[in-house]
Amino acid sequence: MNMRNWLRAAPSLHKAMPILSYPGAGLIGESVDALVHSGALQVKCMEAVAARWDALAAVSLMDLSVEAEAFGSAVRFSENEVPTVIGAILGEGDDPDTLQVPEIGAGRTVEYIAAIAGAAKRLDRPVFAGSIGPFSLAGRLLDISEIMVLCYEEPGLVHGVLEKATAFLINYNTALRDAGAHGLLMAEPAAGLLSPALIAEFSTPYVRRIIQAIENESFAVIYHNCGNTIPLIGSILETGASAFHFGNAIDLPAMLKLMPPEYTVFGNIDPAGVLRSGTPESVRAATLDLLERCAAHPNFVLSSGCDIPPAAPVENIDAFFEAARVFYS
Repeated sequence: MNMRNWLRAAPSLHKAMPILSYPGAGLIGESVDALVHSGALQVKCMEAVAARWDALAAVSLMDLSVEAEAFGSAVRFSENEVPTVIGAILGEGDDPDTLQVPEIGAGRTVEYIAAIAGAAKRLDRPVFAGSIGPFSLAGRLLDISEIMVLCYEEPGLVHGVLEKATAFLINYNTALRDAGAHGLLMAEPAAGLLSPALIAEFSTPYVRRIIQAIENESFAVIYHNCGNTIPLIGSILETGASAFHFGNAIDLPAMLKLMPPEYTVFGNIDPAGVLRSGTPESVRAATLDLLERCAAHPNFVLSSGCDIPPAAPVENIDAFFEAARVFYS
């Protein structure tokens, strides 16, 4: 399948593609903690999600701790919350050359690769793997608050860490591709905190290198950034991604006006405030409102603004898909 062509045609299929995986833990009676440690359970989860909801494609877990953990970062796990990285492994004055690029299969990467291999064989729709972006990974290795200062005070350190992060992400994303993924959802949220000048220096060139190394006709990258991306759109477009996914921090119709029509744009129902904390009625209303405001743009695909939290009620997700079905029918 030519995935660049598939992405261009996706809006005409009139289906939603939310970042929907963690709520599947409840469908199979497993905890989030069990899920993030088992590729086999992730396949079971993705199968359950696909059986319940008719999404455009399947999306694997958005777990932005996996890659940092492979480098040696400490990770906090809890029964029903998404894992989080705690603490930095490098800091001001450190030599980035001491940072070792992990082997593929290090830490839990082996489970995430196995999950993609299993899901690609069993599901009836394209499967998108999830991976962190280079600046967001560097921010976990250096601490996200510290890296913002280091971009000014020690740019050489930041670039050194980004080189190591990029080398690893090329290898890891290639392994996900070779395991059978049809595409990659690259999450680069920390870059949304940068100025236009800083994102152009510390994120875009590294994202572009990864995409150039891994994309081919049968494997396409969707770039995800849930920050205030409207001022950054020029640099984001320079990443060379095949499609773009934006969060609920922005007005999506305003972004669609800025986007070249050949790029498919995904977004952006609030995953926490609406899909987790709302009611079926409020979810339905918010979804229909977004659809109506974006309907004039033929390159738009309905999605969540970011990954839907594990605790989002399945009834709310049902209402999201039902609103899309009603609107498009």
